[in-house]
Amino acid sequence: MPTLQETAPVPRVQPCCPPLTRQELSPADAATMAAMFKALGDPVRLRLFSKVASHPDGEACVCDIADVGVSQPTVSHHLKKLREAGLLTSERRGTWIYYRIAPTVLATLSVMLSDAP
Repeated sequence: MPTLQETAPVPRVQPCCPPLTRQELSPADAATMAAMFKALGDPVRLRLFSKVASHPDGEACVCDIADVGVSQPTVSHHLKKLREAGLLTSERRGTWIYYRIAPTVLATLSVMLSDAP
């Protein structure tokens, strides 16, 4: 069955930065990373991000991750914010939307926060 991509374009996050202990962030890199951290700064969003990241299939249907203690419209709002920050990608399949961690996001966060030389 063919799949349809979500209509809103999602920015692809590329590894941006060396470790913070090696050099300071450029203004553009700081803005990119701040948007990601701001999105993850909400406990519900962090839980949703974690649910997607830890899902056995590498992707999660919204129906599998919506049990975070808020209403379905609120879950959708938080997932939209995570997509807008470039942390998640989404794909519509029939009536369901499936979410994945955006390529390179975990590596980008990991590299930036590491103290590796």
